[in-house]
Amino acid sequence: MGDPKFSKKKVETPSHPWQGERIIEENEILRKYGLKNKREIWKVKTLLKGIRGQARFLQGKPADDSQAQKEKAQLFQRLRRLGILHAEGEPRLDDILGLAIEPILARRLQTIVYMKGLANTPKQARQFIVHGHISIGGKKVTIPSYLVRAGEESMMAYTESSPLNSELHPERPDMEAFEEKMKAFRGEDKTEETGQFGRGRRMPRGGRSRRGGGSTPRSGRVPTGRNPRRRGPGGR
Repeated sequence: MGDPKFSKKKVETPSHPWQGERIIEENEILRKYGLKNKREIWKVKTLLKGIRGQARFLQGKPADDSQAQKEKAQLFQRLRRLGILHAEGEPRLDDILGLAIEPILARRLQTIVYMKGLANTPKQARQFIVHGHISIGGKKVTIPSYLVRAGEESMMAYTESSPLNSELHPERPDMEAFEEKMKAFRGEDKTEETGQFGRGRRMPRGGRSRRGGGSTPRSGRVPTGRNPRRRGPGGR
């Protein structure tokens, strides 16, 4: 049978599961880009870590190293082809070391489908992709995390067999309200901040949890002095 295969871990998870600042940041990214779970964020962070590691490795090489210069040019070409690096003039390795996960998340197929006005929300964009309604250059793509190249954006459209090609389809986005959504997505239109209980949640009356049931104290005892099981004098 041969030696067993020991698969290498492809995604690096957080070193500690309970970190308040990281959890809040990941929750905001999760809602903004409509991701399925936080594992998709960790995949992007792992990819970014590899790109930064390669940039740091090349930064330590001497300037007369021909192999290092070749790998540096290939790295710049790769990032430009993906639309991640938009540095004006000649790119530098410091530009790569200063990258964050936002430029990579913005190149996902799910995000670009939403930004091009093919879906009403990022989550709906994910649904359209998984259900086979989106194509690039006439070829159906069903992977929401696919990194779209810079030259593929103009070739993105609905598939030929998709009913979304009809302008009368009820799920087609309203282009009049599209600009307002884009402002909110880019952070230009700041809404009122929600309280500590989050959006759509309200604090229970009296500041108590409803798990106990009504106005009953947490101890579970009835506030009155009489036993509710007793139906008459003498408990009969």
